[in-house]
Amino acid sequence: MVSPPTLDEIATSDLTPLERELALASFGSNPPHAQTGVAADNPHLEAWRARLDGLRTRNAIAKPLRACGRLTRAAGLVLEAVGLRLSVGSEVMIELPPGSTLAMAEAEVVGFAGDRLFLMPTTEVHGLLPGARVFALESAPVEDPMTGAKRLPVGWGLLGRVLDASGKPLDDLGPLAAVDDAPLTAPTINPLHREPIHKVLDVGVRAINALLTVGRGQRMGLFAGSGVGKSVLLGTMARYTSAEVIVIGLIGERGREVKEFIEQILGKEGLARSVVVAAPADVSPLLRMQAAAYATSLAEYFRDQGKHVLMLMDSLTRYAMAQREIALAVGEPPATKGYPPSVFAKLPALVERTGNGPAGGGSITAFYTVLTEGDDQQDPIADSARAILDGHIVLSRVLAEAGHYPAIDIEASISRAMNALIDDKHLEKTRMLKQMLSRYQRNRDLINVGAYTSGRDALLDRAIALYPRIEAFLQQGYRECAPYDASLKALGSLFTEGG
Repeated sequence: MVSPPTLDEIATSDLTPLERELALASFGSNPPHAQTGVAADNPHLEAWRARLDGLRTRNAIAKPLRACGRLTRAAGLVLEAVGLRLSVGSEVMIELPPGSTLAMAEAEVVGFAGDRLFLMPTTEVHGLLPGARVFALESAPVEDPMTGAKRLPVGWGLLGRVLDASGKPLDDLGPLAAVDDAPLTAPTINPLHREPIHKVLDVGVRAINALLTVGRGQRMGLFAGSGVGKSVLLGTMARYTSAEVIVIGLIGERGREVKEFIEQILGKEGLARSVVVAAPADVSPLLRMQAAAYATSLAEYFRDQGKHVLMLMDSLTRYAMAQREIALAVGEPPATKGYPPSVFAKLPALVERTGNGPAGGGSITAFYTVLTEGDDQQDPIADSARAILDGHIVLSRVLAEAGHYPAIDIEASISRAMNALIDDKHLEKTRMLKQMLSRYQRNRDLINVGAYTSGRDALLDRAIALYPRIEAFLQQGYRECAPYDASLKALGSLFTEGG
């Protein structure tokens, strides 16, 4: 044990005057013995040591100070707070009064003006008081290029599960068996690094396989009004597609439709290889947008594992409406039919995350439903989606009301990648069918009233003869599977036997 220095040693050492003075003052009135170097009893020193030990103990168990702000305004969907400096997208907790269902309400920073933060709550805020304390929600540091981004669970253990927008299970099947997490946002992929669309994806629907052929990595839109059969068509594709993994995002739909879609439309067969993310219409617009981003993150995870993914999102319009609610609430001016400019910037940012990855890897084939208000195909969201997607499938209310399923309007639909996927013989058969169908539809009224007499138009005569067979070809039971090869064979025999 090293003995403390004596007064002689301190006096003769190479200490600065200030250091020597402090060393001498530390001995108090009872300095160590000059000859032995052994410290005598010093009650003052012992008292200070005991006090310092007590302070160290208290400091070890004390909680660190948390910076907090104060709520200054609550108007509509937006809350305003001061006293914090946070980035857009940060999460905060807002103190609720005693007796509330929850101790804290959750919110997200969606904008700022000067020193005021604009917050959008993601949970119930009933009972919120003026001046309530606002705390920044600290997240654990992660070693990732997207440091600071919100991360939610991903992994193979999520197959067969139904989750909410925050990655929490809704199906009462116990905790998630996820082994990883991923950010809600992802870096953009260099377009020159993406593999071209050159392989067909079988979706199990005869009209799409034969006449609107879809390739792996293609992004398609299902355009229709309400009640025309979009969800049923998505369920048919989910059950019978050749994709290895299916990710389904139910965004902004009615709450009762979630269970109906899973149990009646998707079924156990489709759910077994699917992950369903549900954010009904009654949740916060932030959570509706988050659910769409989360579904896309899940699809990206499976694509990065080398799998071919089919992503079905119902609907892209509800995603745009959620962004409109947020943008208008924070003061962004409306532009096109009430939609702020940020809506039309968010849509391509979401859609471009899907598609093919680098050559030799996986793919995400995406189908987005687009709700056309009043069956108006010139709705601003429908028009914008049509421009950024690789094709569109239009569902007709007239066909749906006539009991024609799937109610696909072949003349108004197109697959932009189809020509690169099929051979010349298949393309010619498709062109002939569309030609026959178009000629019959243009003269339908004349034919129905008997104003047309056979022999006046050879092409129309052939269209009239083939129409019953074409109509039967385009129809399919929603629990009937029509593989790609069988669809091509049926298309070829349609003209061979029909003359």
